[in-house]
Amino acid sequence: MKKTFIFTLLVFVLFAGTASAERQTVAVERANVRSGPGTDHGILWSVGKYYPVDIIKTSGQWHQIRDFEGDMGWIHGSLLKKIPSVIVTGETVNVREGPKTSFKVLFQAEKGVSFKLLEDKQEWLKVQHADGDVGWVHKSLAWGY
Repeated sequence: MKKTFIFTLLVFVLFAGTASAERQTVAVERANVRSGPGTDHGILWSVGKYYPVDIIKTSGQWHQIRDFEGDMGWIHGSLLKKIPSVIVTGETVNVREGPKTSFKVLFQAEKGVSFKLLEDKQEWLKVQHADGDVGWVHKSLAWGY
């Protein structure tokens, strides 16, 4: 009984830590992801508008984030908002006119391209790129919704 309780408690603690991650989105045209919480820390990479991230922890106005590939860094809280968004996880993804493979391909998006999420319809996501282009991608090819 005691072992079962300890195991259950351990599982709860592990899952509580992962479940507490909050999803937010880059709300500006370009944001720098840094190695620590402050502008005195180096830039690891830059991301564009609608880039979804999970908030891991907070230090003042800075958030430690994790992206769709598991990469981690820090970003200032003023650059993030709760905007539904997704990022392409497939190498090259067709963005279609409607929510079926029978619809015309409007354009293609490479892995890492982010979109604002407009609608979630069964297995399809209606998305809008920062440049205004709108279309549909299959859920299996995106992360963040």
